Amino acid sequence: MSIKVVELFAGVGGFRLGLEGWNGKSASSNYTKDLKSNYEVVWSNQWEPSTSIQHANLVYKDKWQGANHCGDDIDTIASNEVSDTKVDSNIPDHDLLVGGFPCQDYSVAGVNTNGIEGKKGVLWWNIHRILEVKRPKFILLENVDRLLKSPVNKRGRDFAILLATLSDLGYDVEWKVINAADYGMPQRRRRVFIFGAHKASGLTIEEGVDWISQNSVLGKSFPSQIKGDRKAFELKGSAVEISNDFVHGKFYNCGSMVGRNILTFDYTPKPDNNINYSDFGSLKDVLIDHGKVGDEFFVDSKKVLKTPIIKEQKPSISLSYLQMNSRDEAVLLTELDKWKYLKGRKAEKRVSSKGAFYYTEGPLSLSDDINLPSRTIITSEGGSGASRFKHLVELEKDVLYRRLTPLELERLNMFPDNHTKHERVTDAKRAFFMGNALVVGIVERIGVVLSKCIKESQDKSALQHLSESEN
Repeated sequence: MSIKVVELFAGVGGFRLGLEGWNGKSASSNYTKDLKSNYEVVWSNQWEPSTSIQHANLVYKDKWQGANHCGDDIDTIASNEVSDTKVDSNIPDHDLLVGGFPCQDYSVAGVNTNGIEGKKGVLWWNIHRILEVKRPKFILLENVDRLLKSPVNKRGRDFAILLATLSDLGYDVEWKVINAADYGMPQRRRRVFIFGAHKASGLTIEEGVDWISQNSVLGKSFPSQIKGDRKAFELKGSAVEISNDFVHGKFYNCGSMVGRNILTFDYTPKPDNNINYSDFGSLKDVLIDHGKVGDEFFVDSKKVLKTPIIKEQKPSISLSYLQMNSRDEAVLLTELDKWKYLKGRKAEKRVSSKGAFYYTEGPLSLSDDINLPSRTIITSEGGSGASRFKHLVELEKDVLYRRLTPLELERLNMFPDNHTKHERVTDAKRAFFMGNALVVGIVERIGVVLSKCIKESQDKSALQHLSESEN
């Protein structure tokens, strides 16, 4: 059984690694054990707007040399301005469409002769266009979890538009917000995964709490049980009407849509103890020997700034890691002081056109607990500059710390070591890739379960056909 895949918004290939593995090995084993995969990526696309050098494409093409990979703007390949015939010829036939698309404003402007008219530059409509023409049996998409409650002034509207348009194309859908760390993976990273099956695919998506929690593709992949209230309603109206008048509020962290019937609820994770979701489970597991780390990653209290930095504070404030002088000022003398200041409690005096005010922030831990899964990687993780949100590992308290290397960031997302290393790609850009990437182990687990579900569905269909022919 071969499952042909199209990968959109491919980045540096997280979906592909999860489905195909790397050199036949699995992400869950840190690429030491075999992964028997039925998946074949037959076409992929990655294009970053507003940049002259397509760095992600450089990495992708380097890792999958000879792959049918396209680096053109997806709007020129599949949009309302491209005919059905052209879209069909641009993109190969496939069984499964995957992609991590941006969270944007999905509001519908109207419907014209070319189909639904969404806001220009919103990439969901490119996915919709491909589904409209190609009708793959399955879809697996990834997004930030705020998609379920966006926009602020009409909670849940954006996700409702996605669900309605998928239903109109013949897909039933299930979704689940998955925190990788809840299932033994080394990073606390929450993302919503959306799985859809076309009504003609032979794979059935059902309603019901138990089915969604334990027996669906996502439920079997990441078992759970209901927590709190549930919400059920029918998603009525056209995409335009839903865009204008959606009133049901935010969607919960998992659920299903069968036809236009919605069931959604929050859940408590219930990992299967018989499954090894990842060989790496904490920050400590991904760290390399400190002696092999370049000097640029170390933050040393002995590194004195050329010019002290003075930050005036509200008199009543108590700083977390620094002392104020008699003039209620934080005085930063070393490189480490900058990190302490940014990560600590503060009430910094600032001046705007309306006058002086105090900008306040609460305290964060100066260093990360290496015995726990890491905090979420962000796109600004790279670069040597001090930051409130970058990771720091403590080597000697109040004396020596270090940032995470690109290789360690790759491991936190369960990529192969040095997957993003390229002569034209900086360490900061490599960190940016990982801030945008998904946790590969999640895709791998879903892929394994989906493959089994497809086979079971095909076997059931074959038996039914045999029985009917005998009768």
